[in-house]
Amino acid sequence: MGLEMGMITVDCAEPQRLAEFWTAALGVPVAADYGEFVMLEGPASGGPRLGLQRVPEPRTGKNRVHVDFGADDREAEVRRLVGLGAAELGRHSAPGL
Repeated sequence: MGLEMGMITVDCAEPQRLAEFWTAALGVPVAADYGEFVMLEGPASGGPRLGLQRVPEPRTGKNRVHVDFGADDREAEVRRLVGLGAAELGRHSAPGL
C-alpha cells in the first residue's frame, strides 16, 4: 500500500460560507462541521475530500496551493459556477489538456 491523498484543506475566514459554495459546486454534502473546520464528503468517483479551515490572519500575497478541476462542457460549468458566486479571473490552457 502506497501513499494516498485523503484531503485538501483550504485556509479561509468563513468555512461555513465557503462550504455552501463548494457543496453546490461539487454536489457533495458536508461530512462534518466542527465550527472552525468543515469537511465535505469526497466525490462519488473517488478522490480527496475538501476541508475548509478557519484561520485568524488574512491572506497576503499569492495562494500557494490551487486545485485543478475538469468538466466535459467547460463553458457550461463556468456559467454554473459563476451563478453560484464564483468569479472567473482568467483562462489558462496547457498543451494536450
